[in-house]
Amino acid sequence: MSSAPPLPRPVSVVGLGADGWAGLTAAARSALTGAEVLIGGPRQLDLLPAGDCPGERVAWPSPLRPAVPKLMAEYAGLRIAVLASGDPMFYGIGRALAEELGPDALRVHPHPSSVSYACARLGWPVEDTEVVTVVGRPVARLAAALYEGRRVLVLSAGAVTPNEIAALLRERGFGPSRMRVLEQLGSEREDTYEGRAESWDHAPGDPLNVVAVECRRDGRSAVPRLGATPGLPDSAYEHDGQLTKRHVRAATLCALAPAPGELLWDIGGGSGSIGIEWMRTHPSCRAVAVERVPERAARITRNAAALGVPGLRVVTGAAPEALAGLPAPDAVFIGGGLTAPGLLDAAWAALAPGGRLVVNTVTLESEAVLTERYRRHGGDLVKLAVAHAVPVGGFTGWRQAMPVTQWSVTKPRPRTDRPAAAHEEPGKTEQTGQTGQTEETEVTAKDQETT
Repeated sequence: MSSAPPLPRPVSVVGLGADGWAGLTAAARSALTGAEVLIGGPRQLDLLPAGDCPGERVAWPSPLRPAVPKLMAEYAGLRIAVLASGDPMFYGIGRALAEELGPDALRVHPHPSSVSYACARLGWPVEDTEVVTVVGRPVARLAAALYEGRRVLVLSAGAVTPNEIAALLRERGFGPSRMRVLEQLGSEREDTYEGRAESWDHAPGDPLNVVAVECRRDGRSAVPRLGATPGLPDSAYEHDGQLTKRHVRAATLCALAPAPGELLWDIGGGSGSIGIEWMRTHPSCRAVAVERVPERAARITRNAAALGVPGLRVVTGAAPEALAGLPAPDAVFIGGGLTAPGLLDAAWAALAPGGRLVVNTVTLESEAVLTERYRRHGGDLVKLAVAHAVPVGGFTGWRQAMPVTQWSVTKPRPRTDRPAAAHEEPGKTEQTGQTGQTEETEVTAKDQETT
């Protein structure tokens, strides 16, 4: 949403390729030659001929994003042209400008993106190609895109990125993957070199590059195979026993129902598995893991990086106190510490109408709390029981894991479409038909059990 007043003149946003001035359309050139202020990175500004583009040249400071409103305000009233690499609206400055000024204040002149160039050179359909950017982001993000046979294009952060990618592929059991580095796409200096991640020995080359990866998994690797759905193998996590086990985890993510762009609070993070698998469902999903034990908080960070979601935020502290100041969640999961005074109330209050709350427990004391809340708010109260086949002498039998009680509920939206019917009693809930209560269940014992 725009946070700045509209400029009297639209801002021209011009995409540049490695071919510079020669690759621009007539409309893009006209926007640059007529600009009184040219804003861009030093490399982009150097691609413009001084004689044709006489406007004042301003290089972006670092960090870039906070500088956008300041520069737009400073040069308001002048003809401004902002330079971008390739397509400005594809991981480019166009997004920040649209958010700051509003889309109607922009005139965007796109250039083919590095992804379009790379797919054209490789013969890869763009729509079937996964794109991961590591520009200003950890290379660990690539781990979430690694699946047998998948084609991935990595937008590189510099000359050493291909070496970092090769190391990650080896670490995650994808050493046989074919890598191709495409440099200076679209320019006269365009070049390509390739190899396998397991034997990658190329020296760093041109910093302007894209890395193409054809994923091949090493069948002999000790790294477990990971699927695209929740319920990763327990062995995928570093843990001390505080881990929501695989089958219960899959059922929990199903109840949480993540959607693109949503934020989860994972309270009592343990090993971080719920928050991690929430984020793996879509690149735009976000999560905050709250864990009171520092060693476990550090472990969550390591697990998140290893499984391709290094953006997971970890807050070290005890809930509910540690929840203060966190961004409002779309969903909340509580996996431990349920009987801490005020925790359930704080989680419920933080949710907007339509938000989801899911709570797992294995103790009778916490189950009593969930039963009371179920009676008050409705939702689903289920018992999850999992048994594994194990050797019994020379035979095989079932070993039952501790059953998990799970309460899941969606916070209701206010009813504004009709007045209460005459036969409805105050405090009745339409969902459960039971009388609502205002008294809180008194709990003092600290529930240390996790699932």
